[in-house]
Formats: sequence, C-alpha cells, structure tokens
Amino acid sequence: MVLETRRTVLRPFVEADAPDVFDFAGDPRVGPAAGWRPHGSVEETRRILVSLCGADGVFAVEDRETGRVIGSARFVAKADGTASNEIGFTLHPDWWGRGIMTEVCRELVKYGFTVLGFSEIWAMCYGENWRCRALLERCGFQFVFEQAVTDEFAQDRPVRCYVLLRAGWKEGTEDD
Repeated sequence: MVLETRRTVLRPFVEADAPDVFDFAGDPRVGPAAGWRPHGSVEETRRILVSLCGADGVFAVEDRETGRVIGSARFVAKADGTASNEIGFTLHPDWWGRGIMTEVCRELVKYGFTVLGFSEIWAMCYGENWRCRALLERCGFQFVFEQAVTDEFAQDRPVRCYVLLRAGWKEGTEDD
C-alpha cells in the first residue's frame, strides 16, 4: 500500500532505507521522544527495518522532492501482527516545524477510517513532547487522559492519550 500527500509518499520500508532512517533514528532528539533508544549504527537500523519490511500499516515517509526517507508513520501492531487502531510516527529533526507530519497524520487517519474501517483512532505521546501534542490537536484528536509510565528514560513519565472518532472526523481537511 502506498499513500501520498502533497509533499510525501508513504510506502513500505525496504532494507535499502537503512542509511536514511539511521540519520534520524540515531539522533537522541528522536527516539526517546517516541519511547525508544537512539540506534547505535546503520547495521542496527537495518536489522530493525528488516522486521518492519512488509509489516501491515507501517510506512516509510519519503520526501517527494529529495526521495529521502525522513520519517515513519504506522498503526501500532497487535500481537498477531495486524494493525491496531493506534498510530505513531517519527520525523527527522531537519523537517520539524514544516507541517509535514500534519499531512502525514491526516493521510494516516484517512487510511485508518476509510480503508481499515476503524471507528476510532488512538495516539499517545509523552507529556513533554509538545510537538506531538500540538500535531494531534491540530489533526482533530481529543485529549482523553494522562497516565504515568516507567520506561528506560524515567520513572512515572506522563503519557497523554488522545482519540479521534470517525463520527467527528472531517475528510479533506486542508494541509497546513
């Protein structure tokens, strides 16, 4: 499955994407904000990508202009490997603040509602990740609750949970 926005192509990952992905996955500003440690090498990234290649609901975010993979967008996998109704995404810091993830999130939501048939889509982010909070709210997600989790980065780290109901979703919202 390939999805498209004005500035990106969302497509399955391939092993050859490893150098581009490592460029952001190795950055300490990216992984911890999404709940994983930065990758230590291109080879580590390659091993992780192999497990994602062909996974249901997982997309490389490719910049149309350069052809580089600049992020990822996905429906979090359930235990059986199929896509759940929770989304997650990462973006190379060089592309932060340009509205690219707004386009990507809206396209992922559209896919979830119109193709996967979800009645609601969930997203979670760490409380300190103000970029993600702003993105979710810009895309129509509503804050539902906050809970504390302990992970490898902190004890009692606040996680904010958001939901977007299909009944409240408006297809065709303009890209920012």
